[in-house]
Amino acid sequence: MLDFLQEEGIDPRVIQGIGEFRRRYAPSGDALSRPRYYYYGKKVWEQAAQALLAGENLLLAGAKATGKNVLAENLAAAFGRPVCNISLHINADATTMLGTDTFRDGEVTFRPGPVTEAAEGGGFCVLDEINMARNEALAVLHSVLDFRRSIRIPGYRQVGIHGAARFIATMNYGYAGTRELNEALSSRFMILTMPEIAGEDLSRMLQKEFPSLRPEYVRQFTALFLDIRDKCRSGELTEKVLDLRGLLGAVRMMAGGLAPIDALNMGITNKTPDTYEQSLVQDIISSRISGKTDRDKLFGDRG
Repeated sequence: MLDFLQEEGIDPRVIQGIGEFRRRYAPSGDALSRPRYYYYGKKVWEQAAQALLAGENLLLAGAKATGKNVLAENLAAAFGRPVCNISLHINADATTMLGTDTFRDGEVTFRPGPVTEAAEGGGFCVLDEINMARNEALAVLHSVLDFRRSIRIPGYRQVGIHGAARFIATMNYGYAGTRELNEALSSRFMILTMPEIAGEDLSRMLQKEFPSLRPEYVRQFTALFLDIRDKCRSGELTEKVLDLRGLLGAVRMMAGGLAPIDALNMGITNKTPDTYEQSLVQDIISSRISGKTDRDKLFGDRG
């Protein structure tokens, strides 16, 4: 990860700070593997890393397909910390985050939740879709996220927060079921508004993920995603079809031999049940990728 940051031209002081952090807190073995995808964006990287180096917690806010979860995973890998994920929802409560009693080996024991695991083990806890949860459920995080750096778990004990532990929340604006964060909670985060991925960065992601993908199709798949995003922003399509994971998954299926149109329909078109929307997406796809295109045209190898 540090080599990647150097390649991206990240401020040497940031890289040095991450290196010092890793020397102070020996990297966890399960956090040393390459993340599934790299996040591309120099300014965002520097802002996010500086916040974590300063001991702050981070809230990544932005629209769909801006790479919030990818960045959170990348940050954990760069800092050498394990990730504790929790996907929040309207029914999330204190036990969802902190843990609960369970019956094991004939006795009742405490099973820690992701917040407790991160607090005790020095992990990075990713609070996904934090504005989906009720404010009263999130109130248990207040003492974790502020200067107290501890939390009282009823019936268990006082848990101090490991020096390496950080909390990274993500939120989308405008999703059904979301709500505004209250001031008490939002004040405990540094808030980073995530920009939309630039075409150049998406091309680099495709090149990194699929080294044998021919350059002309790197350009076409990049343009396809940007076309769909433009249609979503203009209101012609809903964001259900704006799915970067779906595009990457579709290209991966193409590498395995699936016809490009079929793969793109599975990864993008069929994300909406609306037949009119599906037809619009199929028109965009056909303007970029011919129905006659096969794997050998897309990839430079013959594997």
